[in-house]
Amino acid sequence: MQRQITDDIAALLLALPPHIVEPLRKQGERADLLEIVLDLGRPPTARFPGQEVVLSERDVSEADIDYVVARIGAFGDDNRAGIERTLHRISAIRNRKGRIVGLTCRIGRAVYGTIAIIEDLIRTGTSILLLGRPGVGKTTMLREVARVLADEMGKRVIIVDTSNEIGGDGDIPHPAIGKARRMQVPTPTMQHAVMIEAVENHMPEVIVIDEIGTELEAAAARTIAERGVQLVGTAHGNTLENLMMNPTLSDLIGGIQSVTISDEEARRRGTQKSILERKAPPTFNIVVEIQNWEKVAVHANVGETVDAILRGQPISPEVRVIGESGELRRERGPLLAEAPETERPSRLAPATATRAVKIFPFGISRNRLEQAIRELEVPATVVSYLDQADVVMTVKNYYRKKPPIIRDAESNAVPIYVLKSNTVLQMQQILGTMFDIGAREADPLAQAMQETEDAIDNVIGTSQPVDLSPQNAYIRRLQHQMAERYNLASRSYGKEPHRRVRIYRSES
Repeated sequence: MQRQITDDIAALLLALPPHIVEPLRKQGERADLLEIVLDLGRPPTARFPGQEVVLSERDVSEADIDYVVARIGAFGDDNRAGIERTLHRISAIRNRKGRIVGLTCRIGRAVYGTIAIIEDLIRTGTSILLLGRPGVGKTTMLREVARVLADEMGKRVIIVDTSNEIGGDGDIPHPAIGKARRMQVPTPTMQHAVMIEAVENHMPEVIVIDEIGTELEAAAARTIAERGVQLVGTAHGNTLENLMMNPTLSDLIGGIQSVTISDEEARRRGTQKSILERKAPPTFNIVVEIQNWEKVAVHANVGETVDAILRGQPISPEVRVIGESGELRRERGPLLAEAPETERPSRLAPATATRAVKIFPFGISRNRLEQAIRELEVPATVVSYLDQADVVMTVKNYYRKKPPIIRDAESNAVPIYVLKSNTVLQMQQILGTMFDIGAREADPLAQAMQETEDAIDNVIGTSQPVDLSPQNAYIRRLQHQMAERYNLASRSYGKEPHRRVRIYRSES
């Protein structure tokens, strides 16, 4: 499913000093070479997966640094350069006077077949966002996306190439992008402007963009999507939930806002009066979480997924895996059915012994439960099926409805732990009960919102201002929104990381 077409290592070797090249040539297999590192006053090294090899006992000198700089392209504002018509990236480390004192020469490879696992999604014309840790292959996938859409589907594709990582260095792009056109970005701060220019001037059907990382770029992405152009991009973050908690990039999946519901609605939902909701349609309809080229998780309807996470409902992404023989397997967790609601009260099962416990989460966030387990460091694992479980963990509303899974658990005498709300704090409290320990760390967002709600009640009742605890910019914004809904004034004061919100009655 993967076939390497070129790594152009020979072109990189020509840019390196001879005393570094010769030891590198003697390395048996260079197909796994990741980087060559040159730091002034230290031996040059080559990095391979899981190991680092010293290439010479002779320390890197200023002459060695100058030798390389003279044989590569010019460095941009992001301190990155390249070698014309290759995908290699050379990044510079400078001292305070601007002198280059270190170089990281990263090997760029063009690979066919990297999008076989998601090619059907790419061909739908829907905007797709790729997420994954650094080095997992997002940029390589983007390059292949551009080639497939331009060459095999005949679409007008434009790549907005910030650091020439997708199309390579120089004015002529690398053959790996096929017939796709490439617009270079003069400086990273101009990426959003080039994105808009590409749409306004060149009538693309598809825009490909790597590393959306600022609020301006997120806004430009929304503008592009609203014009009917397919957008395929990457963003900083490993999972969809990471993106939801990023105040700069959450707009890509619709944005998150705090809203206040009535007392009756809060009782019906079993939540606080202040809850989080999605505020707009998502820019990207599909999010793909990349673990590697052989395994991804697909959220095919981002709007519904974000709504479910915010409401504490179970989500079921499609997991795609390419097997050893090249076949594509698709797996999905079971969708949980619900039975009609009853009026029977919830209960808490007796605590289990302090041993490894298999927990089946029903109607609660699996990711939050795994986070709670990690933070408390308790011997517990999360399982996907009831017949694997020692205990069931659910929320009050699901327990009251008595769906088939709850009835099966009760008939099989499987202990059921009932949460008041679908938060990490609640899960840690229950885990503390199970393992006879106290929860060590509360959910900071839930605590902050509860503190804000209490402060608002205090200001309304006493007319006295209340200072909240210091929070980050994202949580402070939510606190300002809550105060505004109650017609109260608020302002932030203090310096980071001690900046906080004060809520008070407006004089007007």
